[in-house]
Amino acid sequence: MASAPNRTDTRDAAAANSDPTPSGWMDRIVNTRLETWRRWWRVAVLETVDQEAVIEKRREEAYTSPRYLFMLAMSAGIAILGLLLSSPAVVIGAMLIAPLMGPIIGAGFALAIGDYSWLRGSAVALAAGTVLGVALTALIVFVSPLQTVTPEIAARTQPNLFDLAVAVFSALAGAYSMIRGREGTIVGVAIATALMPPLGVVGFGLATANWTVFSGALLLYVTNLMTIALVATIMARIYGFSARLSEKQTRWQTALIIAVFIGLAVPLFFSLRQIVWETNAARVIRTTVLAEAGADARLTNIDFDLDADPVTVSATILTPSPRPAAEADSEAALASQLHRPVELALTQYRVGTGAEAEAVELLRAREDSQQALNEETRLLVERVALIAGTDPSDVTVDREARRAVVRAARLPGAGLAAYRALEARIQAASPNWTVRIEPPLLALPQIAFDGQDLTAAGRVALNLVAWAASRRGQPVSLTGGTSQTRAIAAQILEEAGVAPILNVGGPVMQAGWTLDPPEDETGAP
Repeated sequence: MASAPNRTDTRDAAAANSDPTPSGWMDRIVNTRLETWRRWWRVAVLETVDQEAVIEKRREEAYTSPRYLFMLAMSAGIAILGLLLSSPAVVIGAMLIAPLMGPIIGAGFALAIGDYSWLRGSAVALAAGTVLGVALTALIVFVSPLQTVTPEIAARTQPNLFDLAVAVFSALAGAYSMIRGREGTIVGVAIATALMPPLGVVGFGLATANWTVFSGALLLYVTNLMTIALVATIMARIYGFSARLSEKQTRWQTALIIAVFIGLAVPLFFSLRQIVWETNAARVIRTTVLAEAGADARLTNIDFDLDADPVTVSATILTPSPRPAAEADSEAALASQLHRPVELALTQYRVGTGAEAEAVELLRAREDSQQALNEETRLLVERVALIAGTDPSDVTVDREARRAVVRAARLPGAGLAAYRALEARIQAASPNWTVRIEPPLLALPQIAFDGQDLTAAGRVALNLVAWAASRRGQPVSLTGGTSQTRAIAAQILEEAGVAPILNVGGPVMQAGWTLDPPEDETGAP
């Protein structure tokens, strides 16, 4: 009696497989294709992956170690300096050496295979790295004289749904490259997801008590971290690493992954919606103000604050026929389209058409250019004074010639070479200006010769003498050496625009100042 149901089941299955209806025929085709694809995936893909080797490699890089902490500290230092200087190249350098990818990917694989000891180790490494990164960057910002929100910092304070998408695609590429042994791709993943720069911005926000910057950067960091780990878990499961998990554990993992992604996506979606609204609002404000001012009107200046309540808008219009009702009509139209109260201050200038309007616009452009120049000058003066160790009032500026000159204060342990390096640094940061730093009256170097030939160190010393003399406008002397070596050195200085006084002396040539130092610079250098 036990065998009868088995024969019945066999006949039922055979009948189902021989179902002549269209739906049964399609089911057979789909089942056959799926089985073929599963067989190909198992043989051509899964069996070619050395799971033990991949797990061992990921496990090595997932735990806290002195090397991990040292590289993370170096990466954090580079990142925050690049952010403060707004240097993308420096920030990218921090991305490349940041070791956070190891424990993040390790956490994803540990979750996939159910190795909770490994997962705890990865979590500890991530926590230690995060705390160290935030603490170090906050300390650097706290002692730094530069605490301005630069474009590089601002770019990491408003994450949105697109950042989540970037993290997903980058994590897919990174996990695939690690599973398939093509880890060169991980360099691009490190740049795309950029874990360390957001962590540096978190430290910046903490040090400056800027909680908007702090929270935005923290959300971006957590988004990248969680996305990479969970996508690594998904990829590991696709490649068969989760075979040892029970069905209950697999369901638990799936629910966890879905819940985390939903939790991340919701605030990022609202952030993206806010960005879209602000972009559309800016377009609506411009077009509405122009439309209400008339067809011949020209918009020369507009400022608005979308975060204010009500939204504030300030605009300047050039028009041949000013409309008294333009301000009220524009304000009502903007409130209707933005669905928020608007406070508009509209200034209308009566101008003619054609050349007259263009002349007014040109005048306005010149005014804006002058304002920009004034702001640029202010920032330059602050930087020059900071580097020279003086007060900004001691910096002499010629705006027309774009030239800034300052007499540097004595800096402990700094020689003439240090002052020249400081000048080169500020000059590189302000290529549109000519920056000159006048060093204090310090000892000039010896000029080294090898016989009758000037050495490389001697040429460097002569260049330094020429620089110092030109900056101070003070004559120099060359004492010692032979008449031939003095002539060689004098020729090099003269080519640099410095005419030295030559004195007979000992065998070693020494450069020196020929005038007594001013009263405010007395004392041994």
